[in-house]
Amino acid sequence: MSEKIKPHHLERKAILYVRQSSAYQVHNNLESQKLQYAMQERLYDLGWREVEVVDEDLGRSASGAVTRSGFERMVAQLCLGQVGAVAAREVSRFARNSREWQKLVEVCRVVDTLLIDQEMVYTPRQSNDRLLLGLKGSLNEYELDLLRQRSVETRREKARRGELIVASPAGYVKSEEARLEKDPDRRVQESVSLVFSKFLELGSARQTLLWFLEHGLQVPVSAPRGKAVWRRPRYSTIYNLLSNPVYAGAYAYGKTEHTTQYDQEQPRRRSRRKPKDQWWALIPNTHEGYLSWEQFQEVQQMMTNNAHRGDRSGAARRGLALLAGLLRCRRCGRKLMVGYTGNGPFVLRYACHRSWLDNGEGPCISFAGLALDEAITSQILGVLEPAAVEAAVLSSEQESLQQDEILAALQRELEAARYTAHRAEKQYDTTDPENRLVASELECRWNQALQKVQEVEQRIQQQVQRRKVAPATREEFENLAGELEAVWNHPESDARLKKRIARTLIEEVVVDVDSQGGEIIAVTPAHRIAASGSWRCWFSCSPIS
Repeated sequence: MSEKIKPHHLERKAILYVRQSSAYQVHNNLESQKLQYAMQERLYDLGWREVEVVDEDLGRSASGAVTRSGFERMVAQLCLGQVGAVAAREVSRFARNSREWQKLVEVCRVVDTLLIDQEMVYTPRQSNDRLLLGLKGSLNEYELDLLRQRSVETRREKARRGELIVASPAGYVKSEEARLEKDPDRRVQESVSLVFSKFLELGSARQTLLWFLEHGLQVPVSAPRGKAVWRRPRYSTIYNLLSNPVYAGAYAYGKTEHTTQYDQEQPRRRSRRKPKDQWWALIPNTHEGYLSWEQFQEVQQMMTNNAHRGDRSGAARRGLALLAGLLRCRRCGRKLMVGYTGNGPFVLRYACHRSWLDNGEGPCISFAGLALDEAITSQILGVLEPAAVEAAVLSSEQESLQQDEILAALQRELEAARYTAHRAEKQYDTTDPENRLVASELECRWNQALQKVQEVEQRIQQQVQRRKVAPATREEFENLAGELEAVWNHPESDARLKKRIARTLIEEVVVDVDSQGGEIIAVTPAHRIAASGSWRCWFSCSPIS
């Protein structure tokens, strides 16, 4: 027995602390567990009769990034003076960071508790032992940092070669050669392609989400084992799919950065998306994509422009302001803001208040927006009217294609539902009917699968009924060509569609107000066109001119 162990130490109980850093070690490094639990015999040999094993921190790191309930409970018992010794196979099991290690050593010094490992018995009240424990704690922390640094550098080099694939996103599977390949499930492939085609058509991730929800279509999401799982789409699902360069055939790694912050003495892990120039790797053309790299860049630019920040016009909204996001103040160069006054009917106003909001200066300009919207609307209709018939025919064809896309998606969903039902039927048939505990559950799953098939068949029938309505012919469109202005000004016309048309034709309009002449002056860099009426408006862009 060590001379450091006193009778008052043996009168109190001893605690054996058992810990492994990860779940993988818990399930695979069984020899390490056996060696740690064998420390009980060492404590008995040293003279303790009561030994408590604290092993609830198995699978938790000692780096301080996670909360260890077992370690906290052990320290709490130490503070009450109930423990004569705390033991571990190696002292690194207690802590791998200076904060928790010094906390443990200091508490043991105050209450006169021994620290024991496989080799030595330490008395924190002795200066030499306390110095040795401090050195071991620093070495343990340094060793962890060194191991982490080596691991990170290895992953970084492998990622720079495009060979590090941790998980495959929805729509891809990891091949035996550690490469990404398209999911062989045709339903998964066509669903991912449909998300991108709908975004390019609607111009907004939110509108793409609403389209999928409106038609009751599901999207695939990646599962831990790599198999796609079908779920009702959410905005985060659509956004992550649209912003991931892997769908453009590029390998990307290191897009996010993780940091640990302490909130009320509890560690909180936070992550943020890094700028593209700070990614670890971005290698185009490493595998087959769902769209080209140029199309992906177009998607990213559209998503950036949809954000209502700074000088960006933002996504088209339901408000009545046709030129929202397109007007720039001629005096200060800032974007004009949109406001509505009155209690109904509302009066549209465009105003430049940024100089007042940002710098405390006086507002630049403010004016009612109806006259300017009407003047630009007349110019837009003048451009659209000659091609109104062709646009209407094209829109009718696209509507027919959309109906085909919905019907095809439902047909694929029906095929998957029938396969699930057939598999449930086979499982039920191979079960002994007398084993009701199993047979009843399989029968319930079979009924649920058949009910799913029936629901999808009903949705397909409803979609077919909608397709029976014959599309308008070119002759009917020619008869309605003169009604373009009436359709544009109809109260039920979609304001977002009109804004998207205006943004297609007009990039930006610089405006100013002539208060003495009662005029709004709207100009673009190219040339000027006078609009009739009591207001003078000049604007120009190549499609209109």
